[in-house]
Order: sequence, then structure tokens, then C-alpha cells
Amino acid sequence: MQVEKRLELVKQVSHSTHKKLTGCLQGQQGVDVDKRSKKLPLTSLAQCLVEGAVILGDDSLLGKMLKICGETQDRLAQELLLFELQIERDVVEPLYTLSEVEIPNIQKQRKHLAKLVLDMDSARTRWQQSSKSSTLTNKDTPTGAKADALREEMEEAAIRMEICRDQLSADMYSFMAKEIDNANYFQTLIEVQAEYHRKSLELLQNVLPQIKAQQESWVEKPCYGKPLEEHLTLSGREIAFPIEACVTMLLDCGLQEEGLFRVAPSASKLKKLKASLDCGVLDFQEYSADPHAIAGALKSYLRELPEPLLTFDLYDDWIQASNIVDQDKRLQVLFSTCEKLPTANSNNFKYLVKFLAKLNEYQDYNKMTPGNIAIVLGPNLLWAHTEGNITEMMTTVSLQIVGIIEPIIQHADWFFPEEIEFNVTGNYGSPVHTNHNANYSSMPSPDLDQSDRRQQDQSRRPLSVATDNMMLEFYKKDGCVRFIRSYACAPLLTLALNH
Repeated sequence: MQVEKRLELVKQVSHSTHKKLTGCLQGQQGVDVDKRSKKLPLTSLAQCLVEGAVILGDDSLLGKMLKICGETQDRLAQELLLFELQIERDVVEPLYTLSEVEIPNIQKQRKHLAKLVLDMDSARTRWQQSSKSSTLTNKDTPTGAKADALREEMEEAAIRMEICRDQLSADMYSFMAKEIDNANYFQTLIEVQAEYHRKSLELLQNVLPQIKAQQESWVEKPCYGKPLEEHLTLSGREIAFPIEACVTMLLDCGLQEEGLFRVAPSASKLKKLKASLDCGVLDFQEYSADPHAIAGALKSYLRELPEPLLTFDLYDDWIQASNIVDQDKRLQVLFSTCEKLPTANSNNFKYLVKFLAKLNEYQDYNKMTPGNIAIVLGPNLLWAHTEGNITEMMTTVSLQIVGIIEPIIQHADWFFPEEIEFNVTGNYGSPVHTNHNANYSSMPSPDLDQSDRRQQDQSRRPLSVATDNMMLEFYKKDGCVRFIRSYACAPLLTLALNH
């Protein structure tokens, strides 16, 4: 009776497990392997990816990614097909046999035994009734042909019942003994799943390096907001692409522009230029008509670097240098700090300073003195790792940064005596220069007028950043508020910018 109860429970569990497990299989059962493979969702996905790769072509990164992923999905589909076929053979079909064949056969045999018991009881009853009504030669022994026939019928029924009962008992005991075999179906399920996932994981781990290699070898990567060293390594450059592109364009069309780096550009133009720089596609002729957008793109690149060009590590060194009252000593400390910059930062800072010095030569036209340049560009070159509030940024720290950048621009040839080739890669053309300043019609090159002065500046070491009374002039002109500050002054000033 205990075994009979357990039979019914095992049948229920095996039936429900078989049903749910069959529902987990993605392939269509009962069809050949090829048709089943085509019906797998992974196969459809693989086909879609491969077709997309053909459309985009191998010359695009997305096309390459689609091709690799499509081939990978196809291999995963084949692994899935083999996995499901093995699950069907070793788990699903045995569970079906157990719940729908073996246990029902035992239950049918049990019903048959019950029928044989009834037949035997009926034969015994008939024989007993016949024996009571028959004439007895002996008190205990019935006689007559009928009684003998009934006795034989009873004995045969008893034999059939005994045989069936023995067979049923043997089947039940055999079922109980096969408990471990039935449990092995579920162990097999886990083992096959583990092997499938192991192979799938191995396949994915083997393809990941290929995907990463394709991405790392792809030069056309966004540069805004990316670490300088990473951008230079991936692009194989020494000077960051936005810096070289913007500087080269400004040298051709922006040196005469009044308020360069100070006047805000059109937001839509700036956004478009930054996007074009990010994807490495640039139309020089288009942007040569808007130097302020170019300057804004350069400022944005410097500001969006995860770490300032002058680095977080040297922040304290720069600030301490700006606080030195003695001008000669300050220059020496600034020079020493420049030498501490990492190679990538040093190359790009030198390139930028040389350009700003060039811009300074045209200050009579662009109104951008070293002090003005330092005010608008300095905060984009150096900032604290944890910035303070806006008032603090507009006062002490900003003025200290001006005290760093202004003397470096003034004495660029002393800090960086070697010549600079601005068009480093030679990939930039020279658009026709357009005069955007209505206040002047032409401007001679400052090199002709100031060559003697430059030779004198390069031949001697600067004695000071400026005169002892060097000031940042504070006046309002054409809507621009400028600053007045002695580098030696100690009080903190709260300054407001009105644009």
C-alpha cells in the first residue's frame, strides 16, 4: 500500500516535470535536426546580424561587430541544439516513459490483480455452496463431478492470482530499487546544462578578445570627455585631435578676431563642431567663418577632460607657485612644475601655449592680452579635484590660475624655446582668410614689426613676469568686465562677470 501511494506521487511529479521541461526547449520536437535548427530564435538572430553586417560592410566598425556577433550567435545556436537533443534523449524521454508507461503499467497490473482476487473469491464461494448441497460420503469430502470441477476452477483462479500478485510485487520492488536511477535523470539534467553553459561561456570568452581588438583598433572614437592619454594612444597622435584641429583653423582665420575665447559662440554651431570633431570629420571651410565656435570647441575639449591638462597631481604645486611674490622665483618654480608634467600633457600644453603666444602677438586687434587669455582659458586648464562653490571659483582660485597661465604665455619662448610646427599631421588645409572684424580692413603680420623684440626676448632670461606694479586692468569696455589685481595682493576679491 505504501508503494502504491508512492507510485501515484512519483507519476504526478514526473508528469509535471516532463511538461515544464518540454516547455523550456526552444526547438520544435519531432522534426529533423536541420528544420529544428532553423526554428531556433538564436538562429534567426544570427541570420539577422549577418545580413546587417553585409549591408553595412566590413569597412565600418558596426558592420564588423555585427559579423562577429552573428557568427557567434550561430555557434551558440548549434550548441543549444545539441544540448536540447541530449536533454530530450537522456531526461525528457525517460521521464515520459516513467510517468506514462512504467508506472501506469504497474497500476494496470494492480487492477488486474484485484480482478483475479474477485474471480478467486467467486470460485471459492461457488465451490463451498456446491459442497454443502452435495451428498457426502465423508463428512469433510465433497463428491461428484460438479464439485470436482468447481474445486479445480477455484484452484486455477488461486494460481492465476498468486502469479499476478508475485509479478506485481516484483515490479513494485523493482520500481523501489530503481529510485536511484530515476533520481539520476535530474543529475543528468544539471550535468548537461553545466556542460552546455561551459561550452557557451568558453565560446563567448574566446570571441570577446576579437571584439575588443576591433574596437581598440578603430581610430574614429569620440575624444570629448575621454582621458588625454587614452585618446593619444588610440589615435597614434602626440597632439590631441581637437587641439590641433582648432589651433590650426584659428591660426588661419581667428588671430584677428576680437574677443576670441571670450565671446560666446552660437550654441548650435558649437554643438555641431564638437560632434564633427568627435567623429573625425571636419570641414575647415565651413567653420573658418566662425572663429568663436572653433575657440569654444577648444575650450570645451579642455574643460571636459576627466583630468585637467595641468593635472590634479600638480595642482598644489601650481597654486603654490602662483602665491610666490618674487617674480623671478615664481618663474623658476613654474618652469620646474612644467617639467613635472607627464609627456602627453607636456606636449599638448607646450603646443597650446605656443599658440596662445602667437595669439598674443595680435592683441592690438583681438584685444586678448595674456591676462585676458589667462582669465578666460586658465580655468579650463587647471581646477581642483573637488571644486568649491561658484563664488570661490570666481575669486581666489581663478585669480591664482591667472597668475600661472599669464606669465607662461608672456614668456612662452623661455618656457618652451624649441620651435613648434602647428600642423603636426599635415592633414589640415588653409582656408581663405575672412576678415570678421568690422573695425579693421587689413593687418600686417606682427612678425615683421616685432622680430627684433622677439629675438631680444629669446636671447635673455626674463627678469620678471612684468613690472613690479603689474596689474590686471579692471575696466568695462564693450560690455566686458576685466580685472585689476596685483599678483602680490593678499585680500580675497569677489568679482562679478557681466557679459
